[in-house]
Amino acid sequence: MIPFSILDLAPITEGSDASTAFRNTLDLARLGERLGYRRYWLAEHHNMPGIASAATAVLIGHVAGGTSTIRVGAGGVMLPNHAPLQVAEQFGTLAALYPGRIDLGLGRAPGTDQATMRALRRYADGAETFPDDVLELLHYFQPAEPGQAVRAVPGAGLEVPVWLLGSSLFSARLAAALGLPFAFASHFAPDAMDTALSIYRREFRPSPRLAQPYAMLGLNVVAAETDAEARRLFTTQQQSFINLRRGRPGLVPPPIDDIEAYWTPTEKLGVERALACAVVGGPATVQQGLADFIARHGPDELMLTANIFDHMLRRRSFELAMQAREHLPTPDRAPL
Repeated sequence: MIPFSILDLAPITEGSDASTAFRNTLDLARLGERLGYRRYWLAEHHNMPGIASAATAVLIGHVAGGTSTIRVGAGGVMLPNHAPLQVAEQFGTLAALYPGRIDLGLGRAPGTDQATMRALRRYADGAETFPDDVLELLHYFQPAEPGQAVRAVPGAGLEVPVWLLGSSLFSARLAAALGLPFAFASHFAPDAMDTALSIYRREFRPSPRLAQPYAMLGLNVVAAETDAEARRLFTTQQQSFINLRRGRPGLVPPPIDDIEAYWTPTEKLGVERALACAVVGGPATVQQGLADFIARHGPDELMLTANIFDHMLRRRSFELAMQAREHLPTPDRAPL
């Protein structure tokens, strides 16, 4: 069966706090491990009141330390915010602590606003140097050579799978050129998904890290006992997107009964376009939606995300999604 994985932002809900978010993250990771999810990734965002995963490497260590078999990683680290050596040292440390379980996904965006980017001491041209920074980072994971002036300790010679993440053709081409696995952010920016996948697969060059292309797609999956309940739970994600577009990001809001009263027609069009890759419904609807998405786009793996206000209902959504997976066709590729 096609591998399923989980993307988490350690959401801070209204009336809650970061400590609770971290407890929920570890609880969800342990559930995902028991259910058979392949990997559990956390994403770097800054200056976002409802997202607690800013110190991504630290949180990855917390989750990896509280689980035993599931792969844990970054989906992703925003490389323009960091020196490649520091990232290599952080993930080399994680790989030494949890051998064979750490993934490193790299993004080209800053994951924040301009003011916060300046506060991070990184600059707008960081995205322009992204290919060189990726190559530098990959070099630090290679075995150190005699006389090498700068090495990652730990990191050099350790196996840390590196993925490129993106929502554009740029990242697809770079992943293909470097022979790296590719994860597309279709869960919030799906416009270029099909073209990016086509380019990645067509232009892929085998590398020592990967013999053939391997593509993972992000997908919003909100599953509940009924279609109506799932649609209501999904209003949390819809509200969050509207608030962000209005320039008022905040804590994760509870669901509402009438989303139509919350957004303007223009906002509705924008949110529906951004969240077009979403499967929302009861068990039968989710099973059919997953099957249709996989048949249409042919991913090697799916990365599911669910921004659900109530933690127990969020757990239940991932349980129902994994139950639906049991009825899906077997992929041609083995999981990474």
